[in-house]
Amino acid sequence: MAKFNKKKSSELPAINTSSLPDIVFMLLFFFMVATVMRQNTLKIQNVLPYADQVEKLDKKDLVMYIYAGKPSPRYRQSFGSEARIQLNDNFAEVSDIQQFIYSERESKREELVPFLTTALKVDHETNMGLVSDIKLELRKAEALKINYTTRTGDVGQNFE
Repeated sequence: MAKFNKKKSSELPAINTSSLPDIVFMLLFFFMVATVMRQNTLKIQNVLPYADQVEKLDKKDLVMYIYAGKPSPRYRQSFGSEARIQLNDNFAEVSDIQQFIYSERESKREELVPFLTTALKVDHETNMGLVSDIKLELRKAEALKINYTTRTGDVGQNFE
């Protein structure tokens, strides 16, 4: 007669981990491609005003950003609470705008310079006098293509 052996114990088979490195590298590659690095660190408060007719800029690499607003709470001790201008990552004076425009033009290829746009990202509580001073300096630097960056929505919406 034949003997029947009982199964020892019903253990789960080992998990196959051979495809794990492929999955990890796919995720790593995805996040490297999908992540957008921030160009500038904002040192000012920048709550943009609302606008109802908004157009998107086509080529963001041809845009020079000028930020204006009150310094954020972290920088108020050293820079005060009056509205300031930020060019790239540094606070600046109105007189520094021309040099900023010239240096941005120098960093671009010569055939792209006529297509450069200056984008003003101005906090909704900033005085119009500062904006007028910025525009005057832009005129002196012959940067006549200006874009006002806003949020989409009704003009009559309440601010936070």
